[in-house]
Amino acid sequence: MKLQNKVAFVTGAGQGMGLAIVRGFVAEGARVVAADINLETLQQAVAEFGDKVLAIACNVGDSASVANAIGQAESVFGGLHIVVNNAGVGGLDSFLETPDESWQRVIGVNLTGTFFCAREGAKLIIKTGQGGSIINLSSTSALSGEGPNHYCASKAGVMGLTRGIARELASQGIRVNTLVPGPTNTPMMAGIPDQMMADLLKNVPLGRLCETDEIARVAVFLACEDSSFMTGQNIAVNGGMSFI
Repeated sequence: MKLQNKVAFVTGAGQGMGLAIVRGFVAEGARVVAADINLETLQQAVAEFGDKVLAIACNVGDSASVANAIGQAESVFGGLHIVVNNAGVGGLDSFLETPDESWQRVIGVNLTGTFFCAREGAKLIIKTGQGGSIINLSSTSALSGEGPNHYCASKAGVMGLTRGIARELASQGIRVNTLVPGPTNTPMMAGIPDQMMADLLKNVPLGRLCETDEIARVAVFLACEDSSFMTGQNIAVNGGMSFI
């Protein structure tokens, strides 16, 4: 039980990697505030966990919504130790045809949302007084440039943000690392045409998509004391697509 008596806040928890991370944390003894913009879907997804998980609606791109959601960790579970910034959106816009609103939406969720949740989460971790871990989800696209321009930019920004706040929060006993998935078997990948998927997998030396539970196991590692001397790092889980 590597996360016994720990409280975590996980965004984008209604499906995919976020839900798998919630499941992995609960299995290791944590209680979790699970946040997602779609509350109905979230509630159905986490019902199996009973009172170990609190489902709450949260728009990560809105600082007031984030502050309210993270505040539930203190009011319901008594504090906070772990933040996982998993919520994200993508798109298929080409660079020259990217509308302003599409750029703002992707940056607003993927990068600004990570900033809001890390900032508010760090405040509560410091108040709780036991140190903790912040895990920011990026993407191999941030390294390769393969993907929509706004998505690549937002995920590269997450890596830079991680390094900056890791240095600032180290004195508070808070470790901050980036988990960098490659192509993963999530609902976001479901709409990719077969030929595009085949071309994508050609670039994965292990020859397959990552499964969400494989991401969750690395998230548990970064959240617990097994990674106690790691901060400011990019941890790639991408089947060998790139080396950081």
